Amino acid sequence: MSEPISQNGTLEEVLAGIDRRFHVSFTPMNYDGTMFEILDVENMTEYLDALAASGRVKNPLKELPIWAKVWPGSFVLETYLRRKAECAGRTLLELGCGVGVLSLLASRLGFAHITASDIEENALLFTRANVLKNGLEGLIDVLGVDVTRPGRDPRLEKPVDVIAASEILYLDELHGPLLNFLGRHLADGGQAVFCTDMARRKPHFAKKAAKKFRVQELYLPGSFTDSEGERHQRLYSLLMLQK
Repeated sequence: MSEPISQNGTLEEVLAGIDRRFHVSFTPMNYDGTMFEILDVENMTEYLDALAASGRVKNPLKELPIWAKVWPGSFVLETYLRRKAECAGRTLLELGCGVGVLSLLASRLGFAHITASDIEENALLFTRANVLKNGLEGLIDVLGVDVTRPGRDPRLEKPVDVIAASEILYLDELHGPLLNFLGRHLADGGQAVFCTDMARRKPHFAKKAAKKFRVQELYLPGSFTDSEGERHQRLYSLLMLQK
């Protein structure tokens, strides 16, 4: 299991570790009247070209830096949490956090504590930098979590009220371990919420989850802007698992 990113590291120390691999800068993101600073990779094209030239990429879904993308599903999830979920005083665990956008957005919703987690070390570094840059280190912890590891994670001391993730259901082999993880770490009466673009929807995951949890599904619209500045509308599946 990955070690947690040091909660004592300064922003300068975290950025020093990142700068050895990427050229980065912070980009402002204004969401619903709140301004956040999000770390962005400036040399992603060169990084991907170097990966391709190395011949090391055997499985693009697992080995390409998809963690670095700001997924529109994170904003859809925040909309759901803000409108439908009870957040005040509760705890949130974000799985597959990427650069931690959902955790940053959720910081406005009244959660008592948030844990942003991922299995990818670079994602944890970027998320930690974003947490520090936005002054949220008192609310958001950053932790390396692998849901495929058996047994209860001792670092997640108490059951979690809300577990949320965007675009992590694309790997079918993850479904069984993920449901087992939820069984171990989701509080009684707690809820797990998974947001997936309808083009990548996995109906068989919902059927499998229904054997252990109460399952509901709803659909919310979302949008994103491509590299040419053109805006696209998408429909997202929100799968809610109640324990």
